[in-house]
Amino acid sequence: MTQPLKNKRALVTGGSRGIGAAIVKRLAREGADVALTYSSSPDRAKEVAAAAEALGVRALTIQADSADAAAVAGAVEKTVAEFGGIDILVNNAGIAVMGPLEEFKLEDFDRVFAVNVRAVFVASQAAARHMKEGGRIINIGSTNAERMPFVGGGVYAMSKSALQGLVQGLSRDLGPRGITINNVQPGPVDTDLNPATGEFAASLIKLMALPRYGTVDEIAAMVAYLAGPEAGYVTGANLMIDGGFAA
Repeated sequence: MTQPLKNKRALVTGGSRGIGAAIVKRLAREGADVALTYSSSPDRAKEVAAAAEALGVRALTIQADSADAAAVAGAVEKTVAEFGGIDILVNNAGIAVMGPLEEFKLEDFDRVFAVNVRAVFVASQAAARHMKEGGRIINIGSTNAERMPFVGGGVYAMSKSALQGLVQGLSRDLGPRGITINNVQPGPVDTDLNPATGEFAASLIKLMALPRYGTVDEIAAMVAYLAGPEAGYVTGANLMIDGGFAA
């Protein structure tokens, strides 16, 4: 199998489970050395790293709460120190706090933005200082930036919409250096936190053009494309992979 990412060095935030773990394994399969951050699941992170190493690449686990800006920047520096540089940053870590407007706590608002928006900026800023031409920054956004069809999701949707403006603006900063930045915007994806069965899943499937949840491997495949050499002309884009949820 060809390895288009051979000798590339990647960092995936929130890489110990779900979509993040699938991205780590896909990038490793394509030849990249991969560091991943985790907040509170060291055993899961070690399992993902071991799976990456079994594919013949180097892997590194880093404990870092994405709500802590210093920890996020530190994770980038640790990746650079261990691998000798960074070529790919995947800002995957994210949280969703739902609740009606009248009851939504300001501390929850602040944490959602710290993790979903500020950490993306901090990591991108830190990584950009080390990236050379051909660098890739990929954010995991959400279809909810385009469509929020149920009550209680306003703050989460706003946080993901913020990423759209961020990548469009940063594409202008990074483009002259040959570095791309894009959002991948998944719809409902089958994970342990959002299973594809049950009453909530059934309500979402009714809204979709393709009547099913996506898989973590489908999201990882789009990330791998954006990380690779064939996506060199894609930047500032918000790319939906949502089964027609927002169509």
